[in-house]
Amino acid sequence: MKKILRNLILTVLFSPFLAFSQSQIVPFPYEIQKEITADSAVVVSAHPLATKVGIEILKQGGNAIDAAVAVQFALAVVYPRAGNIGGGGFMIYRDYLGNSYALDFREKAPAAATEKMYQDSLGKVLPKLSKYGALAAGVPGSVDGMWEAHKKYGKLRWGALVMPAVELADKGYQITESEAETLNQERLIFAQNCSFTPAFVKMGGWKAGDWLIQKDLAETLRRIAGDGRDGFYAGATVKLIQREMEKKGGLITAEDLENYHSVWRKPHEFDWNGLHIVSMPSPSSGGLLLHQMLGMVSDYPLKKYGFHSAEAVHLMAEAERRAYADRSVHMADPDFYKVPENGLTDPEYLRKRMSTFNPDTATVSMDMTAGYIKESEETTHFSIVDKDGNAVSITTTLNDSYGSRTVVGGAGFILNNEMDDFSAKPGTPNLYGAIGGKANAVAGNKRPLSSMTPTIVAKDKKTWLIVGTPGGTTIPTSVYQVIINLSLFDMSLSEAVQAKRFHHQWKPDQISIEEGCFAPDVITKLEAKGHTVTERSAIGRVEAIIRLSDGKWQGVADERGEDSAKGY
Repeated sequence: MKKILRNLILTVLFSPFLAFSQSQIVPFPYEIQKEITADSAVVVSAHPLATKVGIEILKQGGNAIDAAVAVQFALAVVYPRAGNIGGGGFMIYRDYLGNSYALDFREKAPAAATEKMYQDSLGKVLPKLSKYGALAAGVPGSVDGMWEAHKKYGKLRWGALVMPAVELADKGYQITESEAETLNQERLIFAQNCSFTPAFVKMGGWKAGDWLIQKDLAETLRRIAGDGRDGFYAGATVKLIQREMEKKGGLITAEDLENYHSVWRKPHEFDWNGLHIVSMPSPSSGGLLLHQMLGMVSDYPLKKYGFHSAEAVHLMAEAERRAYADRSVHMADPDFYKVPENGLTDPEYLRKRMSTFNPDTATVSMDMTAGYIKESEETTHFSIVDKDGNAVSITTTLNDSYGSRTVVGGAGFILNNEMDDFSAKPGTPNLYGAIGGKANAVAGNKRPLSSMTPTIVAKDKKTWLIVGTPGGTTIPTSVYQVIINLSLFDMSLSEAVQAKRFHHQWKPDQISIEEGCFAPDVITKLEAKGHTVTERSAIGRVEAIIRLSDGKWQGVADERGEDSAKGY
């Protein structure tokens, strides 16, 4: 009876919006737009339906925060591999006056988590425990993050922002070929880690054009639309999460959910090459790494070297190597560990880090450690700007694609496997090959170190660039390269986003490149310097918006996925 009453109330309250949202569900194939130039507002996200939801919210008079809330919940439906209500993330918000804010809604370890929970009695790491199943899940932060952002800066009514996602989950949408492929690949892993057959598993397999209908998720979203934060962190949803934890051996309790709160933090801001860069502070390593890498190349004629020349790549990769070595030791949740942010970004320290740089020879990672400071890959990103110039850059994650592969029975959402972002044991690589130490060890109520780098860049005191990407540890290096492409190599936004990318993260000791990234002679020169160059799959999916010289906004969606840009 309660459920029927809630649905009736929501229908009455938001009936005009429901009519809009039902009519806006676009049949397959979707209209995917990679580039848009608009007078007033732009949304760029990982899925065309989520992008469309966001732009319609803006057209209805919503601001960038309203659109961000709507896009986040829509992605939880139409982009299940990374869009989520069972994960967490980070937001950078810059208002039209130039004030900047950072919201940390990163997942937290359950209170019962312990430092050696992913090791056996002999101290050997059991990697599957932190990657699959309920034990891999941290306390989700996405719903609280959106609630907190809306409470502080939202304009439209909360329920109206969540209802498009309810409709998409309830009525369904048609999946593309790539979506069908990923769901089919995960079928057995879902079966192993769920206590029932979730909506993501289809007997006989998925194919392009099939409808994905998520009735349980629609009910959870209805509770969130009607009850706000309490629709997720109290009541029926909590009981369903608890039941899943009991069935599958997880640690998240009702108290963990009740006590979860996102945190407003001071953004990590710095100036570089005439730009003012606003990015995420700890517990994300993104802002610090971006600051370090850009700072380390400042004293070198990078523009003269030229885009993807052996000289430029060697310099940029050596800066990446040193920054990621620092990440392994000095970066963690600031509520548990004093992160030496000022020391890590001090210009003299960065020059000292590059004092061992040799233009002719690659540094050997095995011989390099983090600098001494003396002081007391599956995510999704979206970028939004509204008609008043308010800008939002948000990156959220389940960690791995489809997270822990554990779907909460009766609630329809996938739990994250964010616990793998902790250091299960000092010196042991995680899912993305990142090495961590004691600073990022597992502890109850602690947030794991992240690589997410939502970023907003100002030029001449005006918002100029809104950028971010998924990609695990490749996120900071992707944002780093896009900024350099725009600022030093004079590329258009489309060229900067679609250009092939490379990545070095200290260990493993190699430059990873996308297929066709470098000319053969560049690879030969890099190898002659001592680099190992290895091809890999696509790196990141950048979503970016830039202010053009005539004051218009241009949005670009990455060609590496089915990402889409829209504006008006």
